[in-house]
Amino acid sequence: MQENGITNIEIDFQICSIQAPAIIYLHPSQVHRLIAFEKAELSTWIIAEENLHPKYLRMLNELMPASALALSNETLAIFLQVASLSHNLYTKPDENLYRSTLIEIINSLAALTSSLYQAQSSLTENRTRFNIVARAFRKELDLRYKTVKRPALYADFLNISVSYLNECVKTATGQSLSNNIQQRVMLEAKRLLYHSDKSVKEIAIELGYDDYSYFIRLFVKVTGSKPLYFRNKNRG
Repeated sequence: MQENGITNIEIDFQICSIQAPAIIYLHPSQVHRLIAFEKAELSTWIIAEENLHPKYLRMLNELMPASALALSNETLAIFLQVASLSHNLYTKPDENLYRSTLIEIINSLAALTSSLYQAQSSLTENRTRFNIVARAFRKELDLRYKTVKRPALYADFLNISVSYLNECVKTATGQSLSNNIQQRVMLEAKRLLYHSDKSVKEIAIELGYDDYSYFIRLFVKVTGSKPLYFRNKNRG
């Protein structure tokens, strides 16, 4: 939550600027690092999945990836009050006594955050058939990208033709169906290169590529660099 000033942050290897008052949701699998602050005052909440109600966890997972969301001063004040109360309960000497209340307040934060994102989406998103289909495809892609690479199979999952699915996805995202699949897989490859010490060959196999050479060629095509160069550059 950005209370004052500006924070520049890199999320999944893309730099974004968060200007107060604003909030941004980051999924645990997203690679992120702070770049710079400008007169910034902010707070960060890290919530373990087991402390979230399934409903709110599902809502948050559906937000990824999420951009920064501007807040009104009134909404910011509500967030500050809820966050302050949760922090006070967390730091109480007898934590177990307040644990159930703390969990409910944490879930209130999650519910408020996801509701704001959904409200903003309803205002700004053109809910055409193309967008509905593209969102359904994205859900399937996030579930299956490691094992399913063929566009036709995603069309089968959604019970539509591959040409129509490609039209919907291209209209909604500006990229073809194949490019969306490749981008999603290579994003995960970048995350694994950054987060883990697995070899490039191990990562290729985990992402469904038995042909190690093909995986490297595809990584270069999508990202513009070789896997090990990418790892060394971003870890350095």
